[in-house]
Amino acid sequence: MTAVAHEVPWADTGTTDQVPPGPELDEVLWQAWEAMELPEGFHAEIVEGFIEVSPTGCYAHSQIANKLRRAADRYLGDGPYAGHQDVNVIHGRKVWIPDVIIALEDAEAKDVIEHGVGVKASAVEVAVEVVSPGHNSISRDRVRKRRDYARAGIPVYVLVDDHDLRGTVTVFTSPVPDRADYAAEHRVPYGTDIAIPEGPAKGFVIGEAITGSPRGDG
Repeated sequence: MTAVAHEVPWADTGTTDQVPPGPELDEVLWQAWEAMELPEGFHAEIVEGFIEVSPTGCYAHSQIANKLRRAADRYLGDGPYAGHQDVNVIHGRKVWIPDVIIALEDAEAKDVIEHGVGVKASAVEVAVEVVSPGHNSISRDRVRKRRDYARAGIPVYVLVDDHDLRGTVTVFTSPVPDRADYAAEHRVPYGTDIAIPEGPAKGFVIGEAITGSPRGDG
């Protein structure tokens, strides 16, 4: 379920040539987002001119995210980077809450936004979304967030998608902010290993130990 608090005056066609809302609307949405008091179990994001209120993920969703973060932490070891969950990622007046991010374990002061409400998108090396069921949730992660993350220049976007065939993992790289898209993507089915190709998590493998077997396997 997603509650849409505001709609921008252009259609979501699934293409990459959308024009994001202007600064005045951004500021109105930001102020509304800051003032929201949500019941436990819900969170709000600002995605392409919408305030979207969603419930926290189901058990299977959170299980994949937790496994991925823990595996990433083991891979990153004692270095300066770590996996994080439930962190507001801010770009201008946009707000996202990826299921997992890889960023510095201790954020630098310049990367922390206004009273610690979140971290700048420029501090995020990898953003991960585990797709939730429902048409709007699927569209948000596959299309709208991909565009927003590319606009923000997040270097790597990982999409873990239970609802694509029998399950797929796609790694998007080489963001092109002006096009609101990534220039490169690599997509594999569940059960096939895929590695992060760049950045502090380069070589980190997402495989069956994290996603589980292809959907439909016993």
